[in-house]
Amino acid sequence: MRRLALRSVAGLLAGSLALLLLPVATSAAAEDGEATEKWTTTVFARVPSPGAPAYVHVHTNKRVYAGTYAAPDGQPSKVFEWTRSGTLLRSWAVPGQDLEGGEHGVQVAAQTRSGRLVVLDTTTSRILTLDVTRGRWRTIATLPEGSVPNYATWAPGGLYVTDYGDGVVHRVTRRGKVTEWLRDPALDGLLGFGTTGIRYLPEERSFLLTQQTLSTGDALPTNGALLRVPLEGRAPGDVEVVWTSQPTDLPDGFGIGRRTGHVYVAMVGLTNRIAEIDPATGEEVDSFPAVPLVGENGSEIPFDSPCNATFLGKTVLVANQSAVQGDASHHAVLRVHVGERGVAPYLPKKARFR
Repeated sequence: MRRLALRSVAGLLAGSLALLLLPVATSAAAEDGEATEKWTTTVFARVPSPGAPAYVHVHTNKRVYAGTYAAPDGQPSKVFEWTRSGTLLRSWAVPGQDLEGGEHGVQVAAQTRSGRLVVLDTTTSRILTLDVTRGRWRTIATLPEGSVPNYATWAPGGLYVTDYGDGVVHRVTRRGKVTEWLRDPALDGLLGFGTTGIRYLPEERSFLLTQQTLSTGDALPTNGALLRVPLEGRAPGDVEVVWTSQPTDLPDGFGIGRRTGHVYVAMVGLTNRIAEIDPATGEEVDSFPAVPLVGENGSEIPFDSPCNATFLGKTVLVANQSAVQGDASHHAVLRVHVGERGVAPYLPKKARFR
């Protein structure tokens, strides 16, 4: 989610807040702090400067990684590494950024089979890898000018990358060739609030995507959606709207529960909540916190632009971006108990670049 875009239209979106009083399924937050109670939230780690963490990646090496999505002029973006208990170990500065061109950021979107991180640079449109054992960076590909790579998933044919700025899903082959894989009106967001999360489900041969706003006329333009796109050979099938969000939610990154198959979606918008969705029925079965907007979750740091939900054990790690408030004290990764383990991101043997 682009910080500047969030700030610039916050006033416009606020006009839709009255609609948030529509009834939705909710669940009370933990009252006694028991670690086993659903939605119990604690601070996993605070994120140092430049802060504004993006998607949290749980690596197969048992470490946890996140990039900084908005660094100021003169300061490079960074990738941080933590233990599974939240101890900060190392960080790497991102090379090749224009440090005088305004805010810039990266997102650790995936990993290769050999363990290299796949890092998306939002302002240079680059797809990078980082060898965390040697600290070596490599540029794999560059998306078309103006593209804003946001999230990525491996699937047959290569790496599939959502473009937050252009309503497109790009496919990057193992040799680094970029092609436009999907362009659809459902991906055309309002005022630049476009396509975010993406996961490939091999057992269904389909993708799930999150869309922050819908401009198709099927819902209010400030509503977002969870979408499903089947993979037909190497081509996309018809885009299906699985679930429609509340106004100003701005659905972002998500995780998938292993036992229930439910999708846990972080809302980076003004509602500051996590929604639990049954993709089989399109029903929102739960939401936390019960009262949206203020982000009160029972921990010392409230939800403030939560932008992902990555499974670690029976919890999800949620990056707090503070995109509207810009409160550095809220820049943290929060840990939220959901009571089930997650489906690991698809990582085939060919998940690598030549």
